[in-house]
Amino acid sequence: MNIEASNTKKNLEAAFAGESMANRKYLFFAKMARQLGDEEVAALFEKTANEETAHAFAHLELIYPSQELTVERLLELAIEGELYETNVMYPQFEQEAIAEGKAEAALEFVEQANESRVHAEIFASAAKRFKALKIVEAFHAGRYQKMLDKRTPQKKAG
Repeated sequence: MNIEASNTKKNLEAAFAGESMANRKYLFFAKMARQLGDEEVAALFEKTANEETAHAFAHLELIYPSQELTVERLLELAIEGELYETNVMYPQFEQEAIAEGKAEAALEFVEQANESRVHAEIFASAAKRFKALKIVEAFHAGRYQKMLDKRTPQKKAG
């Protein structure tokens, strides 16, 4: 199913964002309930958070069909997302927080932009290592095949 540039894709992305936010919110609520001494409510929030994760993953399966993914593509997507956060999203949020006089939020956005930059660098480094590893693996596979070919009797034609 190709959903690129469709309202359905936008809706799946919004649904994913909502389910993901619910997961994180419920995990936070669980933490707070536990701090307030209610283990039963904390466990309820954690169970519900796990269900929200399952919903989010179902949406992601439609946005990123597994048959279209490779390790390289996963790393590209991760790098794109982290660089968007670093270069666009958090700087915009920081400026808006400053304009509204919300210095604490502005500092949070700066910190998160810096962490996103580090994440992008880590993913980029992993992508380079993965590409190099594929080259090395192909080299070794070729050597092994040559050795096997030398040792395997050839069928005679005719």
